[in-house]
Amino acid sequence: MTEVLIRPMLAADVPVAEQISDLSFHELDQRTTTRSDPVPERRTAEHSARWISRTHRFLEHDPGGCWVAEDESGVVGFATSFVRGEVWCLATYAVLPGLQGQGIGRRLLDSAQSYAADCPAGMLSASSDPRALRRYWRAGFALHPQMLLRGAVDRAALPRGAGIRAGRPDDLAFMDELVAGLRGGGHGPDHPTLAEMARPLVAETATGWGFAYTDGARLTLLAATDEATATALLWECLGDAGDTYLVPHVTAANQWAIDVAMTAGLELAQSGYLGVRGMAPPAPYVHNGALL
Repeated sequence: MTEVLIRPMLAADVPVAEQISDLSFHELDQRTTTRSDPVPERRTAEHSARWISRTHRFLEHDPGGCWVAEDESGVVGFATSFVRGEVWCLATYAVLPGLQGQGIGRRLLDSAQSYAADCPAGMLSASSDPRALRRYWRAGFALHPQMLLRGAVDRAALPRGAGIRAGRPDDLAFMDELVAGLRGGGHGPDHPTLAEMARPLVAETATGWGFAYTDGARLTLLAATDEATATALLWECLGDAGDTYLVPHVTAANQWAIDVAMTAGLELAQSGYLGVRGMAPPAPYVHNGALL
């Protein structure tokens, strides 16, 4: 077997890591997709550009959490992770198809986890890959099934919204304070990445505060002080939906989100796992897959 070196990620590695990520996750989707799922597709150029931009930000703010695996042919795997407050988050990691199952992924995860040495809590969003799940379980993560809801919104079910407005730059401090209470650390430098994907909404209701990022087709993130406020936010996102809408990364701790989406006519499916260590699944909170 060719010797594989694990080393810190460099800026020049990012485009190659994006290609490895696209290849490996597309191959996984092809293996695990059921007949009722959409046909797996490769990333669009826009999605790839966002992935690269996001990873460069990880390198800027959390270089100690970003690693690559390299053999004589070049980079064959990578892992990116970051620390926000007291929580370490695994953003993503992948190994080229054909080289998986040789211990490269384990070594990458071990290196990324070295960045979490001072963090009492950890989070990751996992696919249904059995090998990866066992690796996370061995690393001490409790695995909670994630669900997704998707489909056309039943407009007749939409309630009249109130207390929801567009997010502003001066909301970021409150957003981070809210999320720190839910998962141990705010999103901080990740807000520009979130804003590239979706627009922020803020809720100020009679019961509390909250915010969401949505692009009219997908919920990117939602956090609130209470379920009533979270419910109002999700209804606002659904009311602004186009032909179809996707609510991913819903855990059983967030039954309120399932109730809203099912009432709106979306269909429920199981999709991967939320891994948590030193904490419970956050609620009311619909996390982001990479930025959690």
